[in-house]
Amino acid sequence: LIEEGYQVSTAECPVYSNDIVYSKTNPPALILMDVMMPLMSGTKKTQRLKGRDQSSHIPVLLISSKEEAELQQLVEESNADGFIKKPFSRETLLAEVKEHALP
Repeated sequence: LIEEGYQVSTAECPVYSNDIVYSKTNPPALILMDVMMPLMSGTKKTQRLKGRDQSSHIPVLLISSKEEAELQQLVEESNADGFIKKPFSRETLLAEVKEHALP
């Protein structure tokens, strides 16, 4: 993503992502959320983000190697905007980012 000109911020787990998500100066245009994360699942964090006025508008794509049917169910349960199934190609990642990122 950096090679394509995107600014990228990372957090080691969902609990530590609040500074990035709620940044007043540089809020994210898109969140790529791994489903399996330490301390809190990516789906639980997505539910929390989508339930708050300050972050409900930020698109979230879940990332996982789970089967597509299960991923679709997790998208619906968490209110995510879509998913990317691992493993994925560079082209797939870029296409999904371009489709979902806020302008």
